[in-house]
This record gives sequence, structure tokens and C-alpha cells, in this order.
Amino acid sequence: MKKILKRLLIILGLVLIVMQFFGPAKTNPAVDATKTIHAATTVSPEVTAIMTRACYDCHSHQTQWPWYSHVAPVSWFVIDHVNDGRQHLNFSEWATYNPKRMKRKLEEIKEEVEDGAMPLKSYVPLHPNAKLSAADIQTLSAWTVAERQRLAQSDSLSAQ
Repeated sequence: MKKILKRLLIILGLVLIVMQFFGPAKTNPAVDATKTIHAATTVSPEVTAIMTRACYDCHSHQTQWPWYSHVAPVSWFVIDHVNDGRQHLNFSEWATYNPKRMKRKLEEIKEEVEDGAMPLKSYVPLHPNAKLSAADIQTLSAWTVAERQRLAQSDSLSAQ
């Protein structure tokens, strides 16, 4: 029995070692400043600070890859999670969204932070600085409302 267990552990160890050489790539594409959220919206330094610490790892091309993102199979989960987050909302590509999509994304941001859905509960234990305080939620919510109003005014001005 000990011999079988020892062989199984050796095989498992070899499989884990081999896994390190396969899997998706971690990417941080170059950021074009003309496409970022700062190029297309009015973002206060306070909102920027909140988004940088709580949102950018999954929703921008400025991901800070933690040590565990280099170890398979956990790395596969993390990379997939970041790619999925960027697909849903990417602050590095914000200016490529049309105004209608920007307004919809702003409403989604407001709903997600107010409902406590973002940042993800699975993310916060390893990134405690990402936890949003009540003041952070209020700041982000107020910003999204103001920015949606600004976009609506821009729409009405360009329609004239």
C-alpha cells in the first residue's frame, strides 16, 4: 500500500511540474492613453484611486499578477478570470465604447458595487485593500450618476 501511495505521489508531482509549462498566457497589453477611461470621462483622483486598488487587476490592462498566478492550475483560473473581467469591462479600452455602451457600463458599475457583487468575494480575501467601504461605494455611485448625466447632456448637445 505504501509503495502504491508513493508512486501516486510521484506521478502527481510530475503532473504538477509538467502543468507549469502549459496553459494560457498572462497578458498586460500596452495601454494607449487615448483609449482609457481618463481619455473619455471625467474621473476624480479619488475615483481613480478606488478603481486602481479594487478594479484594475481584472478590468484593465494594468493587472498586477500575484505570485499564485504563476502556479498551475491556479494560474489557469486567475488568467481566465482576468480575461473574462476585461471582456465584460475594460477601463483601458473605455474610449472605444460608444456613448450608449458607456452609459450602460456606468449603470452596471453602480449596481455591482451597491449590491456588493464587485469586487468579487473570492478576490477580496487575498486582496483586502480591494474591499470597498461604504464611502467608496458612495463615491463610485455618485461618480457613475454624474458621468451618465454628463454623457446624456453631450448626446443632447450633439443631437442639436
